[in-house]
Amino acid sequence: MLYVVVCHVLLFSVWMIEAKVKLPEKVVVPAVYAFGDSIVDQGNNNYIATTIKCNFPPYGKDLRDGIPTGRFSNAKTPPDLIAEELGIKGLIPAYLDPNLKDEDLKTGVSFASGGCGYDPLTGSAFSILHLSDQLTLFQEYIEKLKSLVGKQETTHILNNSFYMVVAGSNDFLNNYYVTGFRKHQYDINSYIDHIVSWASNFVQELYKLGARRIGIMGLPPLGCVPFQRTLLGGIISRVCVDEYNRDAQLANTKFAVAFGLLSKSLPQSKLVFIDIYNLVTDFIVNSTKYGFEEVDKGCCGTGTIEVSTLCNKYSAICEDDTKYLFWDSFHPTEKGYKVLIDHTFKNQMKSLL
Repeated sequence: MLYVVVCHVLLFSVWMIEAKVKLPEKVVVPAVYAFGDSIVDQGNNNYIATTIKCNFPPYGKDLRDGIPTGRFSNAKTPPDLIAEELGIKGLIPAYLDPNLKDEDLKTGVSFASGGCGYDPLTGSAFSILHLSDQLTLFQEYIEKLKSLVGKQETTHILNNSFYMVVAGSNDFLNNYYVTGFRKHQYDINSYIDHIVSWASNFVQELYKLGARRIGIMGLPPLGCVPFQRTLLGGIISRVCVDEYNRDAQLANTKFAVAFGLLSKSLPQSKLVFIDIYNLVTDFIVNSTKYGFEEVDKGCCGTGTIEVSTLCNKYSAICEDDTKYLFWDSFHPTEKGYKVLIDHTFKNQMKSLL
């Protein structure tokens, strides 16, 4: 996602790295913020009472000194890659990290929590940070930023930074399809309508707090996630689950319409729905075009069920994770994320600049 600041050099020069993209004239992007689930959780779950964690090997094995940070991958994740693209800094830290420095606050943090969804019930059994909790932390952050740089500069940072929202997968895979509670309340079409409504409300709350450039990532082909292939795709064949993929497509269609309308009602906002469904599907169908050799299982362990605590120091690791789309049975490798961000940045995210 997109943008780097070139003005206010004294404020940001310590953290600036060479941008990989050329920003339009007079465009300023001081920071990157992330909200949502494990795709953009940079380690917040390390510091809350949840079992959904990954702050242990082999997670993070290719990041810096191979020290696990709580990122659900082998190395960098989307917030890091976007900040890098924009020349802001190399890594976006977790807001709850006790070692967070004042300079980090000026250039962006993640409020995301693994297990989160748009549905307020999603993840409740695991004591994660719901989107409402993440908004509360963001409000706390804003006050800290004001004390650091003043109200005027805080407004400038908030209005010009990039906001990344990634959620929705857990609402289906770890809620609607599993617990049954929402199924008793809604059919899939009605549930998706509620998901879209919750998502729209969240984006509007972000806007009220100062966000103007907001990228909302859509759902991937949920039925092709390695864990779902194992669970419902057949013991041997492990094919994609068509029903889940159809639901993801329906949700993306409704997200696109809702956010398109919402963008017209929020003055001075740039709101973009980033549809990744077809791109990720192409990663799987035409894998060699993107440099992948393994797309139906993860690099960790057997690659079929391991995720979070099931992917641990006792798990065998694939020889070359750059050939794998998935790191564990749910989350992509850094290579997978890099290819995803590279393509979406070129084709969809630039409109946020």
